[in-house]
Amino acid sequence: MTQYKYRPIRFYLTAFAATWAWWGLAIFVKEGVLCTLGMLAGLFSPAIIAIVTVFASKSESLKKDFKRKILGFYKLKPLNMLLAVLVFALIVASSILLSTFFGQPLSQFSFTKDFSFTGAGISSAVVTILLASCIEEFGWRGYGEDSIAQYCSWFKESVIFGFVWALWHLPLFWISGTYHYNIRGMNVWYMINFFVSVMPMGFITTWVYVKNGRSMLASIIFHLFINFMQERIAMTQVTKCVETIVVYVVAAVVVLCNRQMFFEKEHIGKLPEENEGE
Repeated sequence: MTQYKYRPIRFYLTAFAATWAWWGLAIFVKEGVLCTLGMLAGLFSPAIIAIVTVFASKSESLKKDFKRKILGFYKLKPLNMLLAVLVFALIVASSILLSTFFGQPLSQFSFTKDFSFTGAGISSAVVTILLASCIEEFGWRGYGEDSIAQYCSWFKESVIFGFVWALWHLPLFWISGTYHYNIRGMNVWYMINFFVSVMPMGFITTWVYVKNGRSMLASIIFHLFINFMQERIAMTQVTKCVETIVVYVVAAVVVLCNRQMFFEKEHIGKLPEENEGE
């Protein structure tokens, strides 16, 4: 059987072009049905492109691997998932405690009354978070992450993906009703902090993905937990700047504790064959 050849450059260029074109429409019309359509279409673009790329290919192994990553509940490792959730909860708690040295209150250890954004025309912020958590992973873990890892170590893949993932969000800062739009209006440094904070998360999300046998389901669960914690825990933007530093430290610890996973090269050229991430 001929090994499938991933095409990461084509995938990411197409995903960015489609997403940014739709989000550009949302920026232009500003509100109404067309804005909502543009917002949703842009969000769905990487997933649609990944699905089309996989199922339009002639590779049965690629198609089988995609289905396994969604439906393979047996790949989930409960202890690894619990550890990942606890790690991110620790990141949030540590960030709040450290922020008190910068005058931020301990009352941040509470839930917010509402979300920090309206959903940009989508029925609700809750729906937006659910869609973002699920649909994004169909694109990134469905094809995008493996397409890079086919040619390099998981460490290098995490560096590349973290940067690309952060950049993908750029147009959201000009779409009214989004979290990104709101923080751009507060302070440009909060906008910069968002980009800086997303990049090290690439290492943590890769760790969750690979350690759970490249399970897309694991990534969806973790992504949903991150979005919920970031939105419903009453952290100030100052605290989120502190959190960025904490995330870098934790990402470094995760890499050091999983050096074999991040630096092994045995998987290179062998995807979409199943790799357990052990």
